[in-house]
Amino acid sequence: MDLAHPYPEPLLILAPGQALDVDERAARRSLRDQIARLERELSDAFVTAFPRGTSDSPAAPGVGPRLLDLGELERVRDSLAERVHRVRVEIAERADRQEANRVALERMLLEPEHHRFEVMPLRELGEPGCGAYQVRPRLGLIGMLCGWWQVKLSSGCPLAGGRGPRHGPLR
Repeated sequence: MDLAHPYPEPLLILAPGQALDVDERAARRSLRDQIARLERELSDAFVTAFPRGTSDSPAAPGVGPRLLDLGELERVRDSLAERVHRVRVEIAERADRQEANRVALERMLLEPEHHRFEVMPLRELGEPGCGAYQVRPRLGLIGMLCGWWQVKLSSGCPLAGGRGPRHGPLR
């Protein structure tokens, strides 16, 4: 779909006072078909962008059943076309960031001594979980002084509520 011109039918501009005999039923059907297609594209983009349901639903809030006139149908179609475009741009930007982070992780893995103490969270790679890759010295202070560096993947999320060995016992 061409994002600059998302509508299959050309728009008609009339001079003031010029009348046009329009088959309103066909126009409504065409607009409803376009809206249905755009809603499908928006939901597909939503599922692509948020496969685990981590964001709000793209559905319009508070809209109940009613009969829309042609102008309202056109505004709904235009609004949906704009939302589909914004979601696709967001997905593309996120994919670019994740790819750049994967390249950075590869560099960390190949030459950990050049990336001392760097951290790469899994969510920045597009992976589930709350772990992170970390460049750390082997054998603590001795490894740091000798230049022995390694990349470790943390075990994941801390205990619920931020309680653990550093924060004292759970109550």
